[in-house]
Amino acid sequence: MDQRYIDNARGVAVPACSITEDEGLVTVKLEMPGVPKEGLEVRIEGNSLEVSGTRRRAEERGKYLLRERRADSFRKRFTLDETIDREKVAAELADGILVLKLHLREAAKPRKIEIA
Repeated sequence: MDQRYIDNARGVAVPACSITEDEGLVTVKLEMPGVPKEGLEVRIEGNSLEVSGTRRRAEERGKYLLRERRADSFRKRFTLDETIDREKVAAELADGILVLKLHLREAAKPRKIEIA
């Protein structure tokens, strides 16, 4: 199994991710190879954003000579601060990448101050 997918400190599977912020939007991208949409759950509870799911192994015919792909469950948790608008979160899965879009609250967005 790809070592980027293992959290060695806890010994559990966690997907690799990247987080960016641009113009009032925080984008979280998580690698989900082989995970169907039905195998994912994204939830917000309090200040916690959690992504969990299961990757199932496809049944293959024949005798294995090498088997590195495996089924497993995973969980990744993020702590949200008060700048994230919990009502404006979108999720999309395409090409094995889960993209979460978290909008910043209006009060947290940068704004230009006019000089009088």
